Amino acid sequence: MKKGVATMADIKKIEKKPLANRDLPQSTYEALLRGESMNSDKIALRFFLQGDDYADQLFYTYKDMIGLVNQTANMFHGLGVRKDDVVSMILPNLPQSFFTIWGGEAAGIVNPINPLLEPNVIADIMNAAGTKVLVSLAPFPTTDIWEKVASVADQVPTLETILQVDLNNYLPTIHRLAVRFIKFRGGKGPSVRAQVLDFGKAAYRYPAESLISDREIKGDDIASYFHTGGTTGTPKLARHTHFNEVYDAWAAAQFLNMSADKVLFCGLPLFHVNGVIVTGMLPFMHGSSVVLGTAQGYRGGIIPNYLSIVEHYQINFFSGVPTVYSSLLSIPLEEQDISSLEFAVCGAAPMPAEVFRNFEDQTGVRILEGYGLTEGTCISSINPPFGERRIGSIGFRLPYQEMKVIRLADDGAFEEECAVDEIGVIIVRGPNVFSGYTEEAHNRDAWVDTGDGQGPWLNTGDLGRQDAEGYFWLTGRKKELIIRGGHNIDPRLIEDTLIEHPAVSLAAAVGRPDAHAGELPVAYVQLQPEAEATEESLLTYAQEHIGERAAVPKAIHIVDEVPQTAVGKIFKPYLVQLETEDVFSQAVGEVDGVSSVEVSVGPHKLYGIAADVQVTPDPTVDSKALEETIQHALGQYAVHYQLTIR
Repeated sequence: MKKGVATMADIKKIEKKPLANRDLPQSTYEALLRGESMNSDKIALRFFLQGDDYADQLFYTYKDMIGLVNQTANMFHGLGVRKDDVVSMILPNLPQSFFTIWGGEAAGIVNPINPLLEPNVIADIMNAAGTKVLVSLAPFPTTDIWEKVASVADQVPTLETILQVDLNNYLPTIHRLAVRFIKFRGGKGPSVRAQVLDFGKAAYRYPAESLISDREIKGDDIASYFHTGGTTGTPKLARHTHFNEVYDAWAAAQFLNMSADKVLFCGLPLFHVNGVIVTGMLPFMHGSSVVLGTAQGYRGGIIPNYLSIVEHYQINFFSGVPTVYSSLLSIPLEEQDISSLEFAVCGAAPMPAEVFRNFEDQTGVRILEGYGLTEGTCISSINPPFGERRIGSIGFRLPYQEMKVIRLADDGAFEEECAVDEIGVIIVRGPNVFSGYTEEAHNRDAWVDTGDGQGPWLNTGDLGRQDAEGYFWLTGRKKELIIRGGHNIDPRLIEDTLIEHPAVSLAAAVGRPDAHAGELPVAYVQLQPEAEATEESLLTYAQEHIGERAAVPKAIHIVDEVPQTAVGKIFKPYLVQLETEDVFSQAVGEVDGVSSVEVSVGPHKLYGIAADVQVTPDPTVDSKALEETIQHALGQYAVHYQLTIR
């Protein structure tokens, strides 16, 4: 039988040998050394800067990479980073991103940060982490990363050193000179309190042969802080131990026929656990090769050239989100040979069934839908590559990781396990489950005690079920449920129906505040390229195909792009804000005596979202009476607001 998973019996067979007897590396650094020991001269990492120039590559052997990780870790150590000190990273996808991640974990704790976040959020994350050293981009004409960093660096009192990675070093000579000229014309730019060093020059001064710290890294040492959740209030930083990351990568590889001759493509951002674990630690600890495609990942011109990239580098696996797959469907397979592709992993969001079928039909590549969360390091379940892959399912749990569906009481306490195919809350427990958030207040609702005496479980907050064969299925997320008059509506019921319409590419359903029902469902859709449809025709389609009357959306809006996060998840909070702004504008606009109204809805630290309502009254109106009337109108909605009569 092939090495890999086909049924739940294969997982149980793996588990017959205790995990403690499997001699797994105790740290990510040790895992990298094991990968190198298989063949130090093998190419570990390839990088190309532009999708339409994918053959112009820079490559590193395992010996090269370990040397650069050592130099990076030694540089951090020389800058005072010790076991519990934090190295934050605000970089696009570059080789230095990997060196920083693994070198940062070898020296202390690494904290990857999304470069697309607003400066104030970046500052909040670094303050929550207690950042001592920051690795970021040097000023570069086409990015604003340095400008963001410089604008908030002095707001982080623990920050001592900033190491700049110069993107200009990857450009051809003539372009490099042009960029230097632009930089010269622009001056030095803003200054910061922390010392600023060149990453490459500083690291070069340190030895590449071994770690100078002589640190003995233990499995339960903290390796990383990953930001998760929203962008308001105290940032939620998930603490991963070294063994969390090593185990999760190893366990996920048990599903696959992983070996040193495999080539994986990394296109997801390296501030996210999927890019770091699935297309980073997993291949590196097995001596495989990684192709890192452009600083912007899939957004850097990869999609139009992807089939040629697969052929050129003989890629075997890649990981993506549903939007990547739907985009790839628009690229015709011509004369490219993509027979090297074995599997494609899909996570972060549910895969529409039509996209799943069409992609497999067009490419012959097997899609493995999986499930995971930052608090579970990355992967918690995945469909069996050598067995039945059930469309819409998130597959089997990882070996040695427990996963079940339970019913919770209103106060969050455990009631009982759910029966087969009964929907409840998914909980997980095992070696990949994080050691908690850095802020203790965030841990209060994170855990569930089932009373089995084996320790607490992580409450994922996701709703799902498990079928008789052990496959798990997501049915929604508690906080995304649309509650209409006390009736819970799963937005996927709406979205899955709309996505089946031939003109629809993406769909997102959210609740619109309603004075009577609390919320009413509405939907936003993005059409397929060159497809035509009207909002009225889509609404008729929904009325005819959605089996639950309460779930039929009250309105459907066609938009150029459904908003998404940097990793391809649909960003529903923004859509909720749009609906709330519209509802409040209408409610206030209908009040007699209102000359004009401006409503702005955004995140709020205490209330989730809040509305700022600015009203200009008619000159002849009693402002006090008008204020009371507006307060009565807005008081019918469960949304916090601040009213100003101008």
